[in-house]
Amino acid sequence: MSSIRSQSQLAGNCPVASVPASVAALLLALLLSSAHGGDAPQQAKLKRNANQRAEAETVAVRIPSSIDGLEQSAIWYRPDKAVPGMDGQDVPLLVVLHSWSGGFEQGMSWIPLARKRGWVLLAPDFCGANNRPEACASGLASQDILDAVAYARKNARIDSDRIYLFGGSGGGHMALVMATRAPLLWAGVSAWVPITDLAAWHAESLVRRNNYAAMLEKCCGGRPNTKAETEYRKRSPIFLLGAAKELPLDINTGIHDGHTGSVPVSHSLRAFNTLALAAGHSARQITEADIACMVNEQRIPEGLRAETQIDPERAKRVLFRRIAGQARVTVFEGGHDFEATAAIEWLARQRRSQPADFSLGVSGERADAQGVGK
Repeated sequence: MSSIRSQSQLAGNCPVASVPASVAALLLALLLSSAHGGDAPQQAKLKRNANQRAEAETVAVRIPSSIDGLEQSAIWYRPDKAVPGMDGQDVPLLVVLHSWSGGFEQGMSWIPLARKRGWVLLAPDFCGANNRPEACASGLASQDILDAVAYARKNARIDSDRIYLFGGSGGGHMALVMATRAPLLWAGVSAWVPITDLAAWHAESLVRRNNYAAMLEKCCGGRPNTKAETEYRKRSPIFLLGAAKELPLDINTGIHDGHTGSVPVSHSLRAFNTLALAAGHSARQITEADIACMVNEQRIPEGLRAETQIDPERAKRVLFRRIAGQARVTVFEGGHDFEATAAIEWLARQRRSQPADFSLGVSGERADAQGVGK
């Protein structure tokens, strides 16, 4: 039987015999806690995360990698109507990607939303937290996501024209990467508060004195502007997004992110600019002066304030919104947040190989914003 990749990490990425999920979670918590010394709040958070992961392991499916044969855990929900062999229409698939420091267990909170829609849900681990070379948009992590989609297609009646991808924060980073690596697979990609330029985020994280710069160095093999620079670039969606110019993309950022959160709005705005340029809409790009105003002053520049929209599907007010080709960017009143219901409402209108549908729903249904763990 294949080893589970998340468990093999405990032994320095060497395959080990399978151990109970609760034991693996406890070992992981102890290892990480010792690395952080006597920081009680950090230890409490690590213990909580380990407990959540152990609970999720009890309901997860295991999907073998087509590259190394190791298994990744994934949250999997399939409504009865999607069982292979059942009569009826094929069912949409929602793929949810975890945050920068998280794992597949974050998919548990999406099961009620998938159940309400009658969609199939899949939340893969794709090498877990971004703290080693195998994670963070590596070829292995990307293939894990594609292997997970293949699993869904084998084990449920999936509508190939309605395979949707969502990610927030680190998940938003990976969602945009996967938009470029498999642009013909997805019907639409919804990315919230994404990291899009890893070298820029490394510099920003050093200024903020958080732990993300160190995590990036573990993923990419050192600091930017060294021999590791190539790794930063090839794992940064901002340099790749031209390949996704034909795919419906919805990018969202909170005006206060980078101040109350860790990812400045510039990441989303410059990603939109890349897409606008690739689609031949250079006039729709946002100027660097306007980006600087939003980043530094946490406000929409005077000349852009008319570009807004009342969106009945959202709890957080839209401050600025612009469309170029198949891409839309929204700056909302908030920080490092996402709104799951708003993302699903938009995704539900998209169909593979069709023009993006940026119309607004009429139901007015919306949910409270859900915070994104980094």
